[in-house]
Amino acid sequence: MRRHWDCYATAVRMTFVEHLRNRLALVIIVVFIPVWAILIYALSLEIPLPFYVRAADTTVTMPAGVLNQLGGALQILALITGFMMFVTTMNSASFDRRLVRSGFPQMCLIAAKLTALVVVALCVALYATGLICLTHPTEQPLLLAAALAGGALIYGGIGIALAAVLTSDLAGLVLVTVICSIDLALQSPLATPAAAGVLVRYLPDYGPMQAAVAAVAMNTVPWNAVGPAVCWALGTIVLGISAFAGRTRAQGPVGAPVTAPANS
Repeated sequence: MRRHWDCYATAVRMTFVEHLRNRLALVIIVVFIPVWAILIYALSLEIPLPFYVRAADTTVTMPAGVLNQLGGALQILALITGFMMFVTTMNSASFDRRLVRSGFPQMCLIAAKLTALVVVALCVALYATGLICLTHPTEQPLLLAAALAGGALIYGGIGIALAAVLTSDLAGLVLVTVICSIDLALQSPLATPAAAGVLVRYLPDYGPMQAAVAAVAMNTVPWNAVGPAVCWALGTIVLGISAFAGRTRAQGPVGAPVTAPANS
């Protein structure tokens, strides 16, 4: 048991070192999130827009700037988390395979990937929530943070899954961008009249978007949005981890078993 804890700690450390090397993603988090949140709020039309919160069976009217800000926050967090998980998983793929073939527990690598995904999703969600609360009063900040974190988890799982089939940073970035752009554009009443339609319930960010709007404009929790959000998050994470496990499975030992370094 002690060996597995040591291996897990080593895997977590290696995973976060890989994340810290992704300087583009770090710059986007620190600089682009606040610029995006402020500009999209300031430059949107000051017109009221109705938004159907299907999960609560009610329609709320919100300024276009606030609604666009929420959709933009979900989009940029999906892009950041999906891209970060894609890049680190793809770049470490060959090293991870060598570790597993040398005897390093694959479950420790999987647990480290999950830990990194959760930490990244929570950090960017709390950061974006603070920025949104500074520009617009929010009825339920914790629900807003949970909604943003849920969206980040969904696309983080998608990023891990894409790393199993793609070999180019650019291809991963483009695919994550296209998927989340289509997902959120179809839910915006400013972009399409189909935003209140039934089919939007099957989109990945349906639950997070419904919860984010409710967090800003309502004082109740849209529990019917929680189920789809949880299902999408679990589904994409399981898909991503399964793809990662398949790509790093041991084909046969290539050397002595790898153990975590002893504590000095």
